[in-house]
Amino acid sequence: MNDLASAPKTERQRKPDWIRVKAPVSKGYHETRQLMRDLSLNTVCEEAACPNIGECWTKKHATVMILGDVCTRACAFCNVKTGMPKTVDPLEPEHVAAAAAKLGLTHIVVTSVDRDDLPDGGAGQFVKVIEALRRETPDTTIEILTPDFRNKMRPAVEAICAAGPDVYNHNLETVPRLYPTIRPGARYYASLRLLEEVKAHDPRIFTKSGIMLGLGEQRLEVHQVMDDMRSADVDFITMGQYLQPTPRHAKVEEFVTPKAFAAYGAIARAKGFLQVAASPLTRSSYHAGDDFAAMRAAREEKLARQSR
Repeated sequence: MNDLASAPKTERQRKPDWIRVKAPVSKGYHETRQLMRDLSLNTVCEEAACPNIGECWTKKHATVMILGDVCTRACAFCNVKTGMPKTVDPLEPEHVAAAAAKLGLTHIVVTSVDRDDLPDGGAGQFVKVIEALRRETPDTTIEILTPDFRNKMRPAVEAICAAGPDVYNHNLETVPRLYPTIRPGARYYASLRLLEEVKAHDPRIFTKSGIMLGLGEQRLEVHQVMDDMRSADVDFITMGQYLQPTPRHAKVEEFVTPKAFAAYGAIARAKGFLQVAASPLTRSSYHAGDDFAAMRAAREEKLARQSR
């Protein structure tokens, strides 16, 4: 396991103006935070130190992180705690559904830590959460962001797809060359296979994946990741700026400009993605509800053209 605690510290660079955000202070932010506390729920917004937390929580949009707040892996980019997780909370699915109802969510994003310690990698808890949401808030569309379910991928994907999420997201995170240092516990092509498996089980489920820029990747490597995603029939790509959580995490090699992000976005759209989100502040669940509506409309338009 990659041990971040013993990793050498690197100097954190000053952020450019285009990715500075204001500290969260709104009433909506504090109400969302309190609700998560009352229901004993974790959020990736907090655990991953997302820069958009103020904006999203003000709008009562929170990305729930199930299966605890301790991850069994130690990726060089991620701020989530690493170690031996606690037992799975059996009340968590009902709490997630209650949060969705109280926040009035029309679209919810549910993610998790890696749970390599569990026989199913945590897939069963995703299924229970989806089922609880369908019972409690049947009109809420459901987007899940799962780990790779290392060595358990096929049965995990089968079970989750059978539960019927609207969007299945699994992030490739970076280009293949950087996996040994940035995502050492995972394998690039295994993650691609997971995305392919989702489409094989249920082509109606939208698939989504994302990468971070600024870790030292080359432009043509990013283009190749896009091609790989399209070969796996991924519908939606997200691209955002990597930000170093602490001095012991991987350093930022480059702050990619908004103009460069716009160029990547244009190339991705030309490659045939139904939806593209590319900007310095883009994150997997940023504006997820609006993006889902746009993606669904794009699919309907595409199918209508094909039927003419």
